[in-house]
Amino acid sequence: MNVATLKTRLDLYEKLMRLDKPIGILLLLWPTLWALWIASFGHPSWPMVWIFVLGTVLMRSAGCVINDYADRNFDPHVERTKERPLAAGRVSVREAMGLAAALAVAAFLLILPLNKLVWLLAVVALFLAASYPFTKRFFALPQAYLGVAFGFGIPMAYAAVLDTVLPMAWLLLAANICWAMAYDTEYAMVDREDDLRIGIKTSAITFGRYDVAMVMLCYAATLGLLAYAGIWLRFGVFYFYGLAAAAAVAGYHYTLIRRRERMKCFKAFLHNNWFGAAVFAGIVAELNLKPLLH
Repeated sequence: MNVATLKTRLDLYEKLMRLDKPIGILLLLWPTLWALWIASFGHPSWPMVWIFVLGTVLMRSAGCVINDYADRNFDPHVERTKERPLAAGRVSVREAMGLAAALAVAAFLLILPLNKLVWLLAVVALFLAASYPFTKRFFALPQAYLGVAFGFGIPMAYAAVLDTVLPMAWLLLAANICWAMAYDTEYAMVDREDDLRIGIKTSAITFGRYDVAMVMLCYAATLGLLAYAGIWLRFGVFYFYGLAAAAAVAGYHYTLIRRRERMKCFKAFLHNNWFGAAVFAGIVAELNLKPLLH
């Protein structure tokens, strides 16, 4: 294989893993970082942070490959996805499955320095990532399942730091499920017409004309659960400033999605990075800056 051919294959693998579209990595990473900082009282070890950051990149990449494998017969009929490497036939099924396996093995090797509870939870996380794409065949709200898959870094972070999974981890996971329902419904609103035509199930289809209201209700539920977590943890004003900023982001998203214009719905989805970042900033400020002021 010459250099030009190798570069072409690597470019295709990059697109297959969606490394050129990092929003999925960020949406997976923010809740994991929330949990790492809370579980460690604001002082996670940097090696552990890097393990989770790199693990997030690897598992999201593997998940994208598996998703495209599962949807390889549907994606060619959707305008936004028809040029994906598997859908367009530029990468073979065998190549894709080999790549997904290599990514999963790399992610597992990454967590070997951590405890056995993390290893066990990693197996569950892999199952969730691998099975999510197939839920779109039969489950009316696959976005809820995605929320579990995208939030499973939360119990893993607690397990890594404390060697146990406290009830707070499950509360944060519940908040993440609601958040995923909000942002992935925005995403599903972009493809609703294509999904209806090919028979894929999404929350945007299930919610119908109540889609915008349900997105905002999911944002409200996310913020309500996170507020309850803050009260439980006896967090103060810094944390709630973060939630207020996240609420402002959600309010902005309403202005984007209320007319159901495809590109504005997609813009709202991409903008969720700032929702997760606002919550994280509030957590960091509460745990690291507040003590300096006393």
